[in-house]
Amino acid sequence: MGQPFTDPRSPHQKIAAEIRRRITRGDLPPGSKIGSTAELMAQYGGVANTTVQKALQMLKAEGLLEGLPGKGVYVRPHAQQSIEPITYLKPAIPGEPYPWISEATKRQQAGRSQLLDVNVVVPPAEVAHALQLQDGERAVMRKQILLLDEQPSELTRSYYPLSLAEGTAILEKKRIRGGTATLLNTMGFPPREFTDELSSEIPTEEEVAALHLPKDMPVLVAFRVVYTDEQRPIEATFMTKAAHRYRMRYRLPIE
Repeated sequence: MGQPFTDPRSPHQKIAAEIRRRITRGDLPPGSKIGSTAELMAQYGGVANTTVQKALQMLKAEGLLEGLPGKGVYVRPHAQQSIEPITYLKPAIPGEPYPWISEATKRQQAGRSQLLDVNVVVPPAEVAHALQLQDGERAVMRKQILLLDEQPSELTRSYYPLSLAEGTAILEKKRIRGGTATLLNTMGFPPREFTDELSSEIPTEEEVAALHLPKDMPVLVAFRVVYTDEQRPIEATFMTKAAHRYRMRYRLPIE
């Protein structure tokens, strides 16, 4: 047998990983005070003060911890949030904003979307296959950033068959009130079903910049395909989030 594998990370990365996991699993809920430097030094085998400080600084950069002068270091509100995808797929009630904004309000957060780009493109192969497009057939790509309390939360790239989008607001370089699901519903294409494929990936340069990601932080990428009646695909979307800040929640019936 070969040599046993050991964790090659530096001591401060290991400590940060332990504290991060306690935060994401709820053992350190929002508002919890982290132990003092001396307590953490003793807890982690007598490591140096600088090692503890580097671990805490890493978690502050990730948005999980915040230092309050004269009080200590605490877990930030909304350090990690659960997302229930079905909530955002339902068309908005007429006159209501995009569901992302409505759901943020329920959590006492300010949510908004910022449209970055609208273009007619030849989509990636995965998208073309999902939308059942022919070789070289084009689609409309809408790119936007979703923000919570003015902090970037999710980068989305949504694709729609050009044959479906022509002559509609999907092609316009402005936000759609209620979101595209609401528009498609009014066009006679209600969302009936969706599939999600989730992966943890190394972020691209665009994703690091858009989401203000700290160094070496992976992203959670959900590739979603939405279908209307008769299993017709009407939307394919890449949704990219900081992997340490969110988890996806699904509730499905067991037949």
